[in-house]
Amino acid sequence: MARLAFASASSPPLTSARTLRRHFSVFAAADPKPPEMPRPHHPSLEVIGDRFLPALKDSLAKPYDAFPLVGFNRHVETIYAAFYRSVPFVRLRRECLRTKDNGSVALDWVAGDDGDLPPESPILILLPGLTGGSQDSYVRHMLLRARSKKWRCVVFNSRGCGDSPVTTPQFYSASFLGDIGEVIAHVGARFPRANLYAAGWSLGGNILVNYLGQESHNCTLSAAVSLCNPFDLVIADEDFHKGFNNVYDKALSRSLRRIFSKHSLLFEDIGGGFNIPMAANAETVRDFDEGLTRVSFGFKTVDEYYSKSSSSKAIKHVRIPLLCIQAANDPIAPDRGIPRDDIKANPNCMLIVTPRGGHLGWVAGEGAPNGAPWTDPVVMEFLQHVESCVTINGERMLEDVHQIQV
Repeated sequence: MARLAFASASSPPLTSARTLRRHFSVFAAADPKPPEMPRPHHPSLEVIGDRFLPALKDSLAKPYDAFPLVGFNRHVETIYAAFYRSVPFVRLRRECLRTKDNGSVALDWVAGDDGDLPPESPILILLPGLTGGSQDSYVRHMLLRARSKKWRCVVFNSRGCGDSPVTTPQFYSASFLGDIGEVIAHVGARFPRANLYAAGWSLGGNILVNYLGQESHNCTLSAAVSLCNPFDLVIADEDFHKGFNNVYDKALSRSLRRIFSKHSLLFEDIGGGFNIPMAANAETVRDFDEGLTRVSFGFKTVDEYYSKSSSSKAIKHVRIPLLCIQAANDPIAPDRGIPRDDIKANPNCMLIVTPRGGHLGWVAGEGAPNGAPWTDPVVMEFLQHVESCVTINGERMLEDVHQIQV
């Protein structure tokens, strides 16, 4: 006999219409027919979690074929994508949002959407990686893909990134969730009839998953996607200082120094435990985090910052559909840092691991070698599936399966 168990009186209240739309009654037959098995994915892909597998069967049934001469080596693919992937032209309109602590972030909307799209069009919020912004090629391709499906898109440029203004002596971190919370609330208030979604790459993915775990049942997003997320920042930091990875470490620290130098006067005579010379002259990301980041956000050591900011610990608390896409050979987001057990234990989550792809690469599929990464159509198939789940009175109803035991 099937059994239904629903949230108890001690469960968090359903405080918003968007949250309310994800909870509904499920009736099970006394003698149900066995469910039809989903079409299997191609063996070149590792897939954990089959809840959304039917929606992605077209993409995942095909083999992952890395582009020859590029995809054979993770470093070649990572560097090729960073320097040679096309950067599509997208006309953007910037909105600067002042946060509660008097900081600022920049939201880049696709220009013309207000006139071209109805107010109930689904909205995709994009979170670029460390030092990234709306100028990055992988962000631009995702903008075009989503916009072609009639989705409204906005890029969340963190403080100092994408030429976002910095108005206080604080940037952002892997675990600071104040800004993303305010951005989502702001976007939702502007378009109260639209369903909200988010996708984040690398550090943006880590921040996004941490946010999903923090908000848990109260999250107002309808679904999310995490791509090349480092997940375990302690493991990622260990690998960052090995062999060729030092090249990425130096490149990212150079970008951090560049952002800092534009706003260094805000940190003049700041005192406290800050080591401004170390941050200003950082040769590694760890140096920058030691001199500035960990102090800004109240961590005693860099290792404590990395440990407590790792989104691997948030997976078990995620209560909305979440798709995680990783590359097994990612040099910056190590495969061994993926929280496979927690993803498997949470039926709201699905993991796809490609055999190759590097970091922010995925030079494969129809767009290879210079077009959109392999992940873009998979991401949109997933998001469109969630958006298309419609039930009584046209309300979106995709339940949190943690509230249902059959």
